[in-house]
Amino acid sequence: MTNTLTGSTALVTGATAGIGYAIAVQLAKEGAEVIVHGRNAERGAKTVRDIENAGGKARFVAADVSDADDVRRLADEAGDVDILVNNAGIYRFAPTFDTTDADFDDQTNTNLRAPYLLVQKLVPGMVERGHGSVINVTTVAATVPTAGAGIYGASKAALELLTKLWADEFGAAGVRVNAAAPGPTQTLGTADFPAEMIEGLGRTTALGRTAEADEIAGAVTFLASPAASYVNGAVLTIGGGQQAIKPAA
Repeated sequence: MTNTLTGSTALVTGATAGIGYAIAVQLAKEGAEVIVHGRNAERGAKTVRDIENAGGKARFVAADVSDADDVRRLADEAGDVDILVNNAGIYRFAPTFDTTDADFDDQTNTNLRAPYLLVQKLVPGMVERGHGSVINVTTVAATVPTAGAGIYGASKAALELLTKLWADEFGAAGVRVNAAAPGPTQTLGTADFPAEMIEGLGRTTALGRTAEADEIAGAVTFLASPAASYVNGAVLTIGGGQQAIKPAA
């Protein structure tokens, strides 16, 4: 793809590191003007600088997406957008008995409520203009039970259901809504996990390895592009494939 998004404006939440950063950079390479969201102004400035140094256009808006009022302010500051990538998310692994009210609220507010509010605020403009694309970044843990990730997976599973609902609700107005569900991916967010844990997750895939953030971003960029003009209500699993059940020797 080359400059397929020229003239478009994209808002990418959680865009200052990891998968979100890679998405922002790739969308900018395709010609989109990118609104970079994050909480850290220094990392936001670096992301904008990286995009501009590569010839793209970007600006940074800080917001705490666990706070409903701040999400609405983010939408107001973003203005009219053609592409909304709901990428920001948090995970706090714990078994059910050890999950606190704060952990429950933070994950559901960030992973589920924030995308809902951004759609409420930004999609009406897309509907009015007759075009737009929303991509919700979820996880394979939304469909595969993952030990210690119950609330994280449940919040993303709910977002996948909303993806299908919104695809029907807005599709006739020219607004496509899809989800991208990454598998195990090497990012700054996984840097605190034991290396053998991340590598072990990668070995459970058919490809036998973890993903790079750019590989996830490539799929999201496709969903945002005209090449995916008839893709609506899809949940694209980017998980390296599922290993077959093999008979015992």
